[in-house]
Amino acid sequence: MSHVLPRLSAVEGDESSQRSPQGVENKFRPEEFGVHPQSGFFPPQPLQKLPDAFGTWEQLLADARSCLTLNNDCSEEAAAKRPKGELWRNGVRDMPILSVEDLTENTQLQRAHMVLAWILHFFIHSMPQSQEDSQVHVPQSLAIPLVEVSKVLRIAPVATFADTILWNYELIDPILPLTPQNIKYDNLFSGTETERQFYMVSALVELKGTEMLKIFEDFYNLRDYTAPSAVEKIAVDLVQLKKIVGALAEIFRLILTTLDPSIFYWKVRPWWVGAKNTLKKMQWIFDGVPNSAVLDVGGGSAGQSSAMHALDIFLDIDHKLDAERSGRSLQADLSLVERIRQYMPGKHREYLEHMTSIRPTVRDVAQSIPTLVEPYNEAVLALKALRDLHIRTVTLYVASQSRSTPSAGLVLEV
Repeated sequence: MSHVLPRLSAVEGDESSQRSPQGVENKFRPEEFGVHPQSGFFPPQPLQKLPDAFGTWEQLLADARSCLTLNNDCSEEAAAKRPKGELWRNGVRDMPILSVEDLTENTQLQRAHMVLAWILHFFIHSMPQSQEDSQVHVPQSLAIPLVEVSKVLRIAPVATFADTILWNYELIDPILPLTPQNIKYDNLFSGTETERQFYMVSALVELKGTEMLKIFEDFYNLRDYTAPSAVEKIAVDLVQLKKIVGALAEIFRLILTTLDPSIFYWKVRPWWVGAKNTLKKMQWIFDGVPNSAVLDVGGGSAGQSSAMHALDIFLDIDHKLDAERSGRSLQADLSLVERIRQYMPGKHREYLEHMTSIRPTVRDVAQSIPTLVEPYNEAVLALKALRDLHIRTVTLYVASQSRSTPSAGLVLEV
């Protein structure tokens, strides 16, 4: 990724085109898109339990960890849990189809999606399968309410980044606000410390990322980008953005010291995958849902972080340029970005779309004002360093592990 700008002389900048329409104030309001001033894309305090009418869902989630193991787990512990697991899945099949019409609060809908999506992944990935299986049926008691809630939230009906990170956390002290010191994760698929630490590192990155969102908001609400005070503020904010991105990289490095690569790949990651992310490409059939074959069921990943997408948009990282230099198809690159965003909450997706629509971009402004070229380039280079670190980490925890021997008790995916 090379998106740095050439240095400009003072006479090369064309500042006249960088003025915002006069009289427009607060044209960019993140709160309208479900982005909180302090907690960013996190809800300030997620709902910890649905109303009593939905107690069946809550109980199934609470029981899942003690009853279920991955379907390819051949350990003695897994074998001992098999009878409990079948009883649990029968409980999912037999539960009544509950209407979600009474879930009117956003936190209720988020909790419902999180609970149902976790039940979905527990159900599918614990179910014994053979090499001949090409489909797995999601019972309508689970499929119908999950799809209905997903439509309201405009998010994919699977466990997404929002379900594992944004809506899954608890406050250590409910009286205090959300901070890096006041967050924990108790809902786990694998029950491993590696999974818990992955959620924690992801959350710390998101929380640090909230500092970027204020910079974005301030820039988009400037009335005249060429005013001396505005130029000074943009320069200061770009320097600060570089520091924030550098801090994100330092947080991201915690993965290397807190996550076991083998446990992550063989015992944690399989729980998150969707229908399109396995070697078999097994089709998930949502019983009772028309045309369920067209649903987005690719599974969750950290690539669904709206904060990181927002950083790309703010710096105006040109995916066309990336595609040309790597020989990739531009359409494929852009289609991938659009597909990933379908796994974000609809409001957050709108936030990104609104950012994309605003002109001029910070890159446009920096191209026309010589004093902004260096701080802009430094921010871009910091992002490049973060991306390079991410690629190395994915190589270690995914690509390399895919060629390794599974952890004890597990067999290779069929």
